[in-house]
Amino acid sequence: MSRIGKSPVLVPANVKVFLEGRRFRAEGPLGKLGMELPPKVTAKLEAGVVHIVRDSDERIARSMHGLARSLVNNLVQGVSTGYVKKMEIHGVGFKANLQGKKLVLNLGKSHPIEYPVPDTIKITVTDNTRLTVEGPDKQLVGAVSADIRGYHPPEPYKGKGVRYVGEIIRRKEGKTAQSKSA
Repeated sequence: MSRIGKSPVLVPANVKVFLEGRRFRAEGPLGKLGMELPPKVTAKLEAGVVHIVRDSDERIARSMHGLARSLVNNLVQGVSTGYVKKMEIHGVGFKANLQGKKLVLNLGKSHPIEYPVPDTIKITVTDNTRLTVEGPDKQLVGAVSADIRGYHPPEPYKGKGVRYVGEIIRRKEGKTAQSKSA
């Protein structure tokens, strides 16, 4: 039995959960999210608790059991509290600002990079170098953060680039000048 799969998903009071066949939906203060359950598992809704049950003991059913429970839990938590990724920009002249629904990044390239922000995602920029990516969908928050970081990942010599708050960058030692001895 999957340790993750057998634990129930507790539904907070401010979240409504709907189960229509294999379709699972959750509505809360931060929006509405839905997903199709993976194959070989079903969900049962009982008094504010969601249980994920696998259909058989096949290998695919066992592997989908914990996955389905995690995805359902992410939906419920997303619509109630949401997810946040904090990022920071390091480098001389590197900065970001928000213009409407576009994030404009100046990352040392010959042109500014314009990133269109998805509708369900909220990005806040403070001090021109700190970004906060927020939203109800855990996968989308992570994907947007990874896209932004991908424009200029931190480099190992000076540490310039876009990084997550608390991310540790392993620094390399630069070249040293060699003296000519003849």
